[in-house]
Amino acid sequence: MKSAPVVQLGKHRWWIIFDQEERRVIDSNVYLMEADGEALILDPGGFEIFPQVFAGVAETIRPDAIRAAFVSHQDPDIASSLPLWSACNDQIRWHVPKLWDGFIRHYGALDATFVDIPDEGMEIRIGGKTLQILPAHYLHSSANFHVYDPVAKVLFSGDVGAALLPQGHSAFLDRRRPEAFDEHIAHAKYFHERWMPSNDAKREWCARVGQLDIEYLCPQHGAIYEGEHVQRFLQWFDALPVGRVGAV
Repeated sequence: MKSAPVVQLGKHRWWIIFDQEERRVIDSNVYLMEADGEALILDPGGFEIFPQVFAGVAETIRPDAIRAAFVSHQDPDIASSLPLWSACNDQIRWHVPKLWDGFIRHYGALDATFVDIPDEGMEIRIGGKTLQILPAHYLHSSANFHVYDPVAKVLFSGDVGAALLPQGHSAFLDRRRPEAFDEHIAHAKYFHERWMPSNDAKREWCARVGQLDIEYLCPQHGAIYEGEHVQRFLQWFDALPVGRVGAV
């Protein structure tokens, strides 16, 4: 897996660890936010890809700088690597949806420190920077959250914005090419129609997120939306009917 900077503001930085190779499992993006020597890892990935993710992290920051981890929901591609990360760094505080606390513990590391995220969300401080954990319920999990950094203007959006892209894709959706959005969104349409179950939840999320100042929308699968592509995605998603079993 490769690492690439998303945004760098002095000692306040975001990184993406992403896969461009064909694998037996769905490709997943792992993100790091660091500030003043402390780091947060977001949706650290599944057991299967842990060695590659760890190597990508080690190329970017010291793994022992990770003070906290964020888990958006309970799926295995999100955090089944939890016991391996905990074995490497038992100081990590795991921020998990309160509803899924007991389920996520089935991955192991029963002695890991869990911080339950209430349904309304919460704030977390890393290296003196405050991040907002925002509700994104039913998109696609019944207790689901995203993370917003108001200084870096980054929204980690989990499965919202995800696209199942072909091998060799870029980490970013080219902001210099308006047509790049249409090319990209063809790989996201079925994912959103099939995996997002609630139009009401989708509209509520679009209304909430539409009020934020976002320069980078960072999904867990596929490429990062930058600049005008962010607003194009929000408009596209708001208009898309979801929860369709027969979607093609």
